Amino acid sequence: MIRVGLVGYGKAGKAVASVLAQDERFELCWIARRSNKPTATEIPVTRLDKATFPDWLASHPVDAVVDFSDSEAVLDYGEAIRQHGLMLVSAISSYSPETLAYIRELGREIRVMSSPNITLGINFLMLAARLLRSIAPFADVGIVEQHFRDKSEVSGTAKRIAKTLEVDEEEITSLRLGGIIGHHEVIFGFPHQTVRMIHDSIRREAFGTGAAFALSLLATRPAGYYSYEELLLDMMRQELQRGGGQQPVDA
Repeated sequence: MIRVGLVGYGKAGKAVASVLAQDERFELCWIARRSNKPTATEIPVTRLDKATFPDWLASHPVDAVVDFSDSEAVLDYGEAIRQHGLMLVSAISSYSPETLAYIRELGREIRVMSSPNITLGINFLMLAARLLRSIAPFADVGIVEQHFRDKSEVSGTAKRIAKTLEVDEEEITSLRLGGIIGHHEVIFGFPHQTVRMIHDSIRREAFGTGAAFALSLLATRPAGYYSYEELLLDMMRQELQRGGGQQPVDA
């Protein structure tokens, strides 16, 4: 069983906590958050503070930290998890170049996985879109992202898709509408046909199942900095190698 500490307890964090608490592979040991607001949970809660967090971690040991907070939180807990050799799964949508460089540097000593979108489906979509782009570089490509009304910035996932497919970020179409959690669509325009790849986050619990999947794969890897795609691709390679040795069955 992997002991986990969760950083961040907003809407996504609460959904992730619910999933991890119900998964028998994990023990959710504590929650760290910046806010002092009362938290309706039986799980121990601490205030994330750079000065006091090392003592909290020493008295509440875990094997991994899952971060659903904000882009600066890692600066408060990073050195403590490095010292204890913990795994880190980060689901922050966007880091500054300096903070991202710091996270990559942590990967020299501990296992780190960072992804702007931690759902399994969206990462499979990105792998499939990258494959189709390599097969048909002549196709037109469009990217559409839709999110809840209060999300002001362009989706970090959409930006990552654009970078992967060599599409200018200005070509991303964004919509903000009530009732939408997260929608990403990649459209390939061919002569006489189109291909649409769509991923919808129906409930925020999808972030929790994605974090659990990432943790289970990261636990099998040596120290290093990984993207979700890299972990998923390694797993796909292993499955293909196992399948490659099978003999065809006669009809």
